Amino acid sequence: MTALGGELTVLAAGFVTRQLVFTGLVNGMVFGLVALGIVLVYRSTRVINFAVANLGLVGAGLFALLVVQWSVPFWMAAAIALFVGTAWGALVELTVIRRLFTAPRVIVLVATIGISGLSLAILLLYPEVDAPAARFPVAIGSVHEWAGIRATGPQLVIVVLVPLIVLALTGLLNHTTLGKTVKASADNPDLARLAGISPKLVSTAVWAIAGALATLSLSLLAGDTGSVGNLATLGPSTLVRALAAAVIAGMASFRRAFLAGIAIGVVEAVVRFNYLDAPGLMDFLVLIAVLVAVNWQSRQGAAETQTFSFTAKPRPIPERLRNVWWVRQIDRAGFVLMGLGAVLLPLVVTAPSRQLLYTSILAFALCALSLTVLTGWAGQLSLGQMAFAGIGAMLMATLSRGLNVDLSIGDLRLLKAGIQPLSFVTALALAVALTAVLATLIGASALRVRGLYLAVSTFAFGLAAQQYLYDRPLLNGGFNDSVPYRRTNVFGLVDLGSQQSIYYLTLALLVAAIVVIAHLRRTGVGRTTIAVRDNPDGAAAYTVSATQTKLRAFALAGGIAALGGALLAANLQAVPTSRYFTVADSLLLVAMVVIGGLGSVAGAVLGSIWVVGLPAFFPDNDIVPLLTSSVGLLVLLLYFPGGLVQIGHALRDAVVGWAAARHPADTTKAQRSVPVAPVRSERAALPAGVAALRTEGVVVRFGGI
Repeated sequence: MTALGGELTVLAAGFVTRQLVFTGLVNGMVFGLVALGIVLVYRSTRVINFAVANLGLVGAGLFALLVVQWSVPFWMAAAIALFVGTAWGALVELTVIRRLFTAPRVIVLVATIGISGLSLAILLLYPEVDAPAARFPVAIGSVHEWAGIRATGPQLVIVVLVPLIVLALTGLLNHTTLGKTVKASADNPDLARLAGISPKLVSTAVWAIAGALATLSLSLLAGDTGSVGNLATLGPSTLVRALAAAVIAGMASFRRAFLAGIAIGVVEAVVRFNYLDAPGLMDFLVLIAVLVAVNWQSRQGAAETQTFSFTAKPRPIPERLRNVWWVRQIDRAGFVLMGLGAVLLPLVVTAPSRQLLYTSILAFALCALSLTVLTGWAGQLSLGQMAFAGIGAMLMATLSRGLNVDLSIGDLRLLKAGIQPLSFVTALALAVALTAVLATLIGASALRVRGLYLAVSTFAFGLAAQQYLYDRPLLNGGFNDSVPYRRTNVFGLVDLGSQQSIYYLTLALLVAAIVVIAHLRRTGVGRTTIAVRDNPDGAAAYTVSATQTKLRAFALAGGIAALGGALLAANLQAVPTSRYFTVADSLLLVAMVVIGGLGSVAGAVLGSIWVVGLPAFFPDNDIVPLLTSSVGLLVLLLYFPGGLVQIGHALRDAVVGWAAARHPADTTKAQRSVPVAPVRSERAALPAGVAALRTEGVVVRFGGI
């Protein structure tokens, strides 16, 4: 027994060393510092700030440029960079967040995604450093060793500086007037105004602090692990770990957020060292932690009360114009023209490369349509929707080539089974169904909370899929980066070998999905989903189950995304997970539905044409990428929150107004007909004792109310 205990001790010592714990402690402190910025913004504005990591790119990039390229003294450059980062945080609050101060929190969260992209764009606009492999400037460059622990200068700076910042920030918010005003404006903005507190000024101060924290965090992290050239790659992985720490802290406790960040850093250091052959395993573990934390927050009743109003609504057609045929059909005219154009396009442009591009636009429109259901109807924002599309595509490829499963432990065989290669239609249908189940499981963790927490879960899922799930042999079949797929036929009748045939198949399925979704919006499915989004308690009073309604939305959205992803893979004849189906594509999908019109079926199509089509149609134009990226997203959110659909409604209302001017009220058929009052007939009196009205068998039921 003693020998066994000693052996276990040796194994544990090899699995976890003091050096690993120290390295994880250093990285975890940075994660915790970023998490503090997330909690800080959430406590003051009730929005999860997805720009908190990239928000520091402006100051950190300038810091590296000043020291490395222009030889500015370190401490002077550090002061300038910290000031610029703080000013950048205040500037985005004044120009973006303040204009959306009363908007739904989901819309503000989408705006933070645009701010994140804009910060990255500013970093890319900086002059290039002559030595891209040069290390990021650090205050201490020496290496020290104590008690078998090797510590670099940047690590020592983190260990000393970060706890001081955390203590100062905690004291500032818990024991000062600023902290009290932040709590007051977050808990009850109206009451805070009566007390002389300006919630908008508080929001500006909080975003300025968040900008300073983000700049400092990225500078410390880049100094420890990265060179000047890879500064832009530190954002997503740092963000998802900081989000996990913030969710574990309930978006409220600074101390718990910081400690959770440290714990995540230590676990990551141990996992990365002991599982070198599974580089994405830590992202999968972070996903599990986020799902557990979000589910725990759900059980604590972490819900938000807010009003959703996503889709711009057109004005109703005046009653006197309903007899004018072309006015009555004006709402369908746009769809008819787009449909005719889509049918004729491959007949006019016969180049297979262009037809491949058009098919990709249609497939992305299907994926965007899934967000119309999930976000526009259910109010649940998904930042990993393209991961569901990728899973659906890989499942279709797996089922099409056949599957053999042989699981065993030593000589004990647990499972041996196989699936013969399936036809295109069968593989596609089964992949859609399985992905719908997976989407339901991911969404089930956020059943009791609103869309903001689901955004964290799906963002973590998207990163875990990109870094870990796509590499599982069950999905990729042993292929790296790109899984091949060969198109076959549809029921043996339609050969999918040509590019034109897959285009028309994708178009037909997109039209079918649009018709079904538009029909569901007018039925009880759409009405109950929106009712649960706007007023779950009121919907429950009418026996509408919020749980079943949300699960239905998760499943429907996941299935549509899988359909779009599978058709995109069939179009490319491969599943290129290194190019498509990434976290960046998921954020691009959000930009599509917002630019097109969140909650509108037409918006999904318009957004895909705008975001995917314009850069392909105008590859050499420098303005187009700005219109389709974060800049275009922010401009539409600020000035046209209804997206391109809102602009289309404005044009439609102008045409209806012109028609109303050409058809005055006194010249229409409805107004020329003069109603005639009915002549009341004389009735004989009823005999005595005869009832004028008798009822029998009347039953009144109130259902479940």
